[in-house]
Amino acid sequence: MPHPRARSGWKTPEQGHQPPCISLSPPPVPIPTRSFVLAEDQKRYFEKLVIYCDNYANLIPVSFVLGFYVTLVVNRWWSQYSCMPMPDRLMCAISGSVHGGDERGRLYRRTLMRYSSLSAVLILRSVSTAVFKRFPTIDHVVEAGFMTRAERKKYENLSSSYNKYWIPCVWFTNLAAQARKEGRVRDNCALKMLMEELNQFRANCSMLFHYDWISVPLVYTQVVTIAVYSFFVACLIGRQFLDPAQGYEGHDLDLCVPVFTLLQFFFYVGWLKVAEQLINPFGEDDDDFETNLLIDRNFQVSMMAVDEMYDDLPLLEKDRYWDASNPRAPYTAATVFLLHQPSFQGSTFDMTLPKEDMQFQPLEEIEEGLEPSRHVPLHLLNRLLATGPAPGSFGRRLSLLRRKNSCVSEASTSYSCLCQDTQSTDCSCGPPARRLPLSEVPFAPEQRGWEGGEEAGPRAPGSHEEALAEESDLARRSQISLLHPDGAAPVAGGFPSPQDVGPLVDTSFLPQPGAAQEPPARSGPPSAGYRPWLQNRIEEETMA
Repeated sequence: MPHPRARSGWKTPEQGHQPPCISLSPPPVPIPTRSFVLAEDQKRYFEKLVIYCDNYANLIPVSFVLGFYVTLVVNRWWSQYSCMPMPDRLMCAISGSVHGGDERGRLYRRTLMRYSSLSAVLILRSVSTAVFKRFPTIDHVVEAGFMTRAERKKYENLSSSYNKYWIPCVWFTNLAAQARKEGRVRDNCALKMLMEELNQFRANCSMLFHYDWISVPLVYTQVVTIAVYSFFVACLIGRQFLDPAQGYEGHDLDLCVPVFTLLQFFFYVGWLKVAEQLINPFGEDDDDFETNLLIDRNFQVSMMAVDEMYDDLPLLEKDRYWDASNPRAPYTAATVFLLHQPSFQGSTFDMTLPKEDMQFQPLEEIEEGLEPSRHVPLHLLNRLLATGPAPGSFGRRLSLLRRKNSCVSEASTSYSCLCQDTQSTDCSCGPPARRLPLSEVPFAPEQRGWEGGEEAGPRAPGSHEEALAEESDLARRSQISLLHPDGAAPVAGGFPSPQDVGPLVDTSFLPQPGAAQEPPARSGPPSAGYRPWLQNRIEEETMA
């Protein structure tokens, strides 16, 4: 049974070292066969076949399929290298967080760093052929010094059918928590930083495992390969030069070698071979990742950072630019010309404008109060005023404004209730015939002292009379504002009485008792008996 990786171009440990050999042999050119072997009728048939293949070869989307495939493989190749577990950030965190210059502190730092290196070795020997050949068993890992024999027993006693590269990371967390209890890690912030760096290191190991587990779909590789080679099989026939004497369009020249077709073959097939080489970067080819070299480098650098370089600082002294206000490093003779080049200031730094375009223009002053007034629709005003009465004088004023608005609404022929815009079940708006005059409307008494009539308790002298006087004054002001919308001044001695200004709405159009009643016209709003300023607003409300 073949190895599962061998299906999609992956190289197995049994295949050994395979040098990057790219076969780019050009296709054979059967021009001598066409010229000297075929008969005349066979030549004509072959020429028709050439034209047919040349016309339909471009229907194969080889550029799109191959370009997308190579882009996917190259991005995957670089992402795998970006996920290589590099210990540089983790070793700096350990060296700055785990304190102690004695043997115990040194043991903590070296052990923490060795656990992280062990996790990297375990995951790399699972995905890389070169690392697996270097550490084929756990015994080789123990002999190399990444794991002790006691740690090997604990590692093997944990029975799991899955990859156990994560076990050293758990040992790392337990040892870091123990160092925190002993005071080697001085605060929780330092412990949190250690855990974050370890989680990042473990995430890179996990991503390498998933990249090795989830490969590029095999059918995608097969489709790209078939598309490329079928395209050049069609080009092998369709790119032949035909006899110019036959007068075929575009075949005025008869050469022996299709030069540009060969170049196209080199480019496309070479592109495909590049993708096949990069699809598995953990092999033993020259273009694959040097995983063993990375293991050696990471282990040496990390141990040096947490052990030999711990608490080892050079002598503090002033730098050579201590008193310089504009420090600048020197240039050699080969790079001194860079000093004469101006520094980049921005794309618009050298832009110039005409002098007249650089003059500020004064803004036009907008005078307030000159905007045209907007008429508020009557049904919106009813909706705002048709709320429940608030306690006290404010509720009485809302009721008064509601009744005043209802007087204006009575001018229309169709009766509309003020309570229809609310969700109240009690309707206080009677038909137009039962509406009382504004001067005879009984106002609601105050909440205190008037609930319950005379038995509610003593009332303040003159309070009811003052309330009635205030409401009458407000009613007169409202009538004047309706009759004189442009703000006419009141007459001398106060506001005129309702008898002086006349009724608010002319009721001459209402049916009189004993008179013959005719059905109202439905063609439009009534216009008889309305004042001019009120007629316009009623027409606007009806049209809305």
